[in-house]
Amino acid sequence: MPVMTTRAIAAALAAAILALAACGGADDAPSDAAPTAASATPAPTGAAASPGTGTTTSPTVGAVPKTLDFTARTLDGGSFPGISLAGKPAVLWFWAAWCTRCRGVADSVAAVQRDNADRVTVVGVAGLGSGDDAMRRFARDTGITGFPSLADDDGVVWRRFGVTSQEHYVLLDSAGTVRHNGPLSQADLRRRVAELS
Repeated sequence: MPVMTTRAIAAALAAAILALAACGGADDAPSDAAPTAASATPAPTGAAASPGTGTTTSPTVGAVPKTLDFTARTLDGGSFPGISLAGKPAVLWFWAAWCTRCRGVADSVAAVQRDNADRVTVVGVAGLGSGDDAMRRFARDTGITGFPSLADDDGVVWRRFGVTSQEHYVLLDSAGTVRHNGPLSQADLRRRVAELS
């Protein structure tokens, strides 16, 4: 068996600590070892971060904002084109089926969707080793079936937005520009959604 270098050991420990801290501890993690924060890659080239604000800008590719140039699979097996989010502000809520904190805020996120359905699109983005059956069960049990959720265990959408842990929000304005990328309290989520245009 090869000997691990000090750097590899440090990286593995850091990834394990981040994964445990992201959702309250090892009891939340699935037994088949979900991908860790260290496996995610940064946002695609062209998305520039504004220092200290959690805000990025989004250049366009033709008429499509680069942030919306993706297609993902929904929990029910359908196809979700990112471009369908154009023209209306959107909230992307990144969650994992095994995350107790995600389960705890699901009702609040569903209420944000119901209260703002006429002007804001809410989309769940499930992943981090959740598995299709657990994702569908989470959506059904928590009552978040009123808005689409993406089955993103392979992390394509997570990497597109540079998300590395669950219970994370990306808020987009109607032009597809990222206005917030990071965690939010439920009060801050409501306030930020009210400010979206």
